[in-house]
Amino acid sequence: MTTKTQKAAKELPINTILDGDCIETMLSLPAESVDLIFADPPYNLQLRGDLHRPDNSKVDAVDDAWDQFGSFGAYDKFTREWLAAARRLLKPNGAIWVIGSYHNVFRLGAELQNQDFWILNDVVWRKSNPMPNFRGKRLTNAHETLIWASKGEGAKYTFNYEALKALNDGVQMRSDWVLPICTGHERLKNEQGDKAHPTQKPQSLLHRVLVATTNPGDVVLDPFFGTGTTGAVAKMLGREFIGIEREAAYRAVAEKRIAKVRKFDKAALEVSTSKRAEPRVPFGQLVERGMLRPGELLTNPRGKAAKVRADGTLVADDIKGSIHQVGAAIEGAPSCNGWTYWHTKVDGKSVPIDVFRQQIRSEM
Repeated sequence: MTTKTQKAAKELPINTILDGDCIETMLSLPAESVDLIFADPPYNLQLRGDLHRPDNSKVDAVDDAWDQFGSFGAYDKFTREWLAAARRLLKPNGAIWVIGSYHNVFRLGAELQNQDFWILNDVVWRKSNPMPNFRGKRLTNAHETLIWASKGEGAKYTFNYEALKALNDGVQMRSDWVLPICTGHERLKNEQGDKAHPTQKPQSLLHRVLVATTNPGDVVLDPFFGTGTTGAVAKMLGREFIGIEREAAYRAVAEKRIAKVRKFDKAALEVSTSKRAEPRVPFGQLVERGMLRPGELLTNPRGKAAKVRADGTLVADDIKGSIHQVGAAIEGAPSCNGWTYWHTKVDGKSVPIDVFRQQIRSEM
């Protein structure tokens, strides 16, 4: 870590909720000091009049002053300025998530591209329990959209692919996430028993975002902190957080909430890593170390044999090449994972040769 980076890290108000305007506060923080930004900006809902249920009770909609803008131009100016301030804070390999509804997410996406962010995915959060459409004049609004973008096209952003796959029962995670909205015991209330914040995001949503795109110790900034879901999940997962919130009532709720959060122990914070991130072990190293001997036979699942050569290649009939090339040729396939395809005998049992690779990796 350079002296400049060390100084920036030292000046960061880690695990603090800052009081103030999000743009001014972000501009006061050290440049290139944040790993990830999660932003849930005002949606500019453009509500017209009160909304009532069929029983004539009033819906507690988002009608706070912070969500109201005089025009689309005013909202676009605000979006342009806070995204520029956010971009300044991100490290070169940092990334940002923004979330919005149909009212604003297209404007957010356009401005992200205007400022040279590189959009990686848009994610549809499908609400398993959305609020019904009471007027019956439109489709029930059952989703919100998240945009995930890196700071630039060539950025080496964090993506814990294997961890997300593990979260999803071993199946590749898709870009449509079915999660419930924040209700029941998770919904924070104020002293009057009302919702502490009208757009509180569920913990499950932030858990998925942070597990997917951060590592323990990373700094996560939320410039629209609200009642602190980002901070609470970050603390639980061993990430550092910085929150910015100008509303005193929200800050008070967030501080009380985060104080109750217990950080997971070190072992629980570890997530499944990508196989590509693991140290590379050449097959020839197994031969060099005597784990497999030249002339030894390896077999595929159907019993077809290949002989190990002194240079770490295989030969099967007239096919010669790497463990991957020979396996692919036998199968008539474009590729083959030779580590799991080829087996050998250990204590009388057939095991994939990958067990030797894992043994070497454990010693690194």
